[in-house]
Amino acid sequence: MAEHTLSAEPTHSRWNNGLTPRLTIDSGDVVHLECVDSSGGQVLPGSTVDDFMAIDRGKIHALTGPIAIHGAEPGDALAIEVLEVAHKGWGWSSTIPGLGFLKERFQEASLFHWRLEGAESRSLAPAVVPLRPFCGVMGVTSAETGEFRTRPPGVFGGNMDVRELCAGAILYLPVLNRGALFSAGDAHAAQGDGEVCINGIECPADVTLRFHLHKHRVLSGPLVETGSIEPAGPSWIVVESATDALQAAKAATNRMIDLLVDRLAISTVHAYVLCSAVMNLRLSQVVNEPMITVSAALPKSVLPGVKLF
Repeated sequence: MAEHTLSAEPTHSRWNNGLTPRLTIDSGDVVHLECVDSSGGQVLPGSTVDDFMAIDRGKIHALTGPIAIHGAEPGDALAIEVLEVAHKGWGWSSTIPGLGFLKERFQEASLFHWRLEGAESRSLAPAVVPLRPFCGVMGVTSAETGEFRTRPPGVFGGNMDVRELCAGAILYLPVLNRGALFSAGDAHAAQGDGEVCINGIECPADVTLRFHLHKHRVLSGPLVETGSIEPAGPSWIVVESATDALQAAKAATNRMIDLLVDRLAISTVHAYVLCSAVMNLRLSQVVNEPMITVSAALPKSVLPGVKLF
């Protein structure tokens, strides 16, 4: 098990399974990634609104990667253990005409700079904002050939903006291409469920991940295993994205039921009843149009000693 370091540059802002890996590792290896902010380093602490509106939008997300994993093949699953996501003391949030959950109400461009102090920010005093950094984008390349914008999430993960993917979490993704070709970026120092104004606290970050390859473990979409920082305690979270929120919620619920039936050997109807009693459906993001991301969370305390993956 080796440790590697991967600088941010050259970043990429498209999913493309034809990209040459910048790093190839073995299962069990740790990678320290440098990630620029979601603007690709175009927004700086002194940037004005005019500066922000003039950035090259084609560089949005500016991902670090791709990383290939020896032996990864379609039909396998890749586990990405989040060991650390460390912000660098500053971040920003914006409003952009035509974007955001309330774009009809907020039609003026704005840019807000955050000072990040350890585990909190008091930049919007008297509010004290707790910081829980995570990568908004973590994904493997899709099975489709060609270049694709990073904004829509999907089966491959990507721009899910699931705030539970902070240190202590494990993200499980299906391998869709040889090597998997994993990339990450779009770090947020904090984000609420929904990410309603279009941003969390966007920030550069140093990210440390450990990778494990699970051979012949088919996954139909992203699955998250959280640490103790989850409000309900450690949880299992099924993540689904669709153009309709109810469609995504139904897909997430169906996947959780299937997991429970497979792992617990209980009936489908009993799994359905269990989900109704303890599972929490949440809107992780509502702004990556046209896709909405829904998380279905089941506290681990409900299934003591049980591994769903």
